[in-house]
Parts: sequence; structure tokens; C-alpha cells
Amino acid sequence: MTMNKMMIIGNLGRDPEMRYTPNGQAVTSFSVATNYRYTTADGETREETEWFNVSVFGRQAETCNQYLARGRKVFVEGRLKSRTFEGRDGQTRVALDITANDVRFIDTASSRSEDFPGEPGRGGDEMGPDDLPF
Repeated sequence: MTMNKMMIIGNLGRDPEMRYTPNGQAVTSFSVATNYRYTTADGETREETEWFNVSVFGRQAETCNQYLARGRKVFVEGRLKSRTFEGRDGQTRVALDITANDVRFIDTASSRSEDFPGEPGRGGDEMGPDDLPF
């Protein structure tokens, strides 16, 4: 028996982008950043950020596209796949892709600006967890 299961909690790095497969199924893609803070032996605080590309399919893809935006905090569960590619500078790079089975919205619209200090809110009516259709 084998298992490939990835669970992350992080912030959207860009607004979701939705497209459709040739058979009409919705696919939404977005990036999620996770942070790890630690203190070195010298007492210096450091932070490392990992980026994940997330793809969501079907009805959940439509919901993510409608309600998520850059800076929102999400929980993502799915399969991990790594791929290598050549960057513009000619260096080989690794991308971490997650095909999501489940995406949960953790924060409310009003807390988005706290995730990215200095960014203005997006305005409009604020939504709470009870307003979501799932």
C-alpha cells in the first residue's frame, strides 16, 4: 500500500484563475505560500517560504474562483507532484504541484489585509463562513 497525501495551510499568492477542460470541467489554479520561522543557534530569527501550485477541479473549482483572492488563508488537501523545469536564467528549478481534493477557507474577507500588511482591502460586502454555499 502507498499513499501520496499533502496537507498545507497558507496564503494565496495570486488570485485564482479558472479555465475549462475540453470536456467542460472547471479547473481553478492558484499558488499558496507556507512559512516556517525558526531561530538559529546564534539567536537570529529566520523565515523560509515554500510555494505550492494548486489545481482544483469541478464544482469546488468554481467556488474557489468565486470566493478566493490573493492573501486569503486556506487549508488544502490533495496529491503532491514535483516537476523540474528550466528557468529564464537557464537554471533547473523544481515546482511543487498539488491536485486538491479539498480546499477550506480559513479566514474571512475582513482579515485578508492582515495576511499581507500594507495592502488595501478589496472593499465590498464582507462574507463570513456561514455565507459560503458548502
